[in-house]
This record gives sequence, C-alpha cells and structure tokens, in this order.
Amino acid sequence: MSENDKAIFPRGEKTPVEYFTGTAWLNTLVPKDETGSYAIGNVAFEPGCRNNWHTHPAGQILLVTSDKGFYQEKGKPAKPLATGDVVVIPSGVEHWHGATRDSYFTHIAITNIKAGVAVNWLTPVPDEEYNRVH
Repeated sequence: MSENDKAIFPRGEKTPVEYFTGTAWLNTLVPKDETGSYAIGNVAFEPGCRNNWHTHPAGQILLVTSDKGFYQEKGKPAKPLATGDVVVIPSGVEHWHGATRDSYFTHIAITNIKAGVAVNWLTPVPDEEYNRVH
C-alpha cells in the first residue's frame, strides 16, 4: 500500500520551499472559519521533510492521521509521533514538526488565528539538528 492509498484527504498543493526542508503538501480544509479565529489543513510530509522553527500567536493542535514523525519544542527533546497522536501546542512556543527519515507523515493542523496572524516562520531546522532526533 502506498502513502497516497492511506490518505484520508488528497495531498493538496506543495508548501512554500522557504518554510520547509524537503517536500510537503497542504490541503486547506477550512481556509478560515467565519469568526476568523482558526483554519484547518491537512499536511503531508515526505520522508525526511520538516518545517522551519515557528510559533503560533494563538496556538495549534496537530492530529496525526498517518505514519511517523517528530514534534520538538525549542530547548526540549523531540517527541516521536505516530498515527493517532495529538499534540497541543501552546501560544508562542517555538517548535517544529515533520516526518522521520524513513516514513511519510501526515497530520491535520488546527491553527488558531490572532489579529489575523496564524504563524510566525523562523529559521530552518539544520540537518545536523534534525539527525540528532533519530
């Protein structure tokens, strides 16, 4: 069974290369709710792909729907993630998430929006830092 055969939602569009190392796809499921307070997207990462360090002014929730990945907050050890895991990311906490080297990784991201801002992108996670989590 291929990664695409397991997908709950279609992959969507490739994510901007300036915010990801490797290839990821975003399928925006809810662009912004009627109150303007959250958006929901399905994000699929190829093996080895991860997003940059970033923060969310009003927090985020990740619902892992397939395969294996990592979540790491700045200054803390990375946590392995697998299908069925839920991550609650507090407002303003610097973090990254992405796939393991040998697995695809897909999650639904429920991103809260504050004053029109959903995410503040920071620096990439260098290969040497990413390789230490394995």
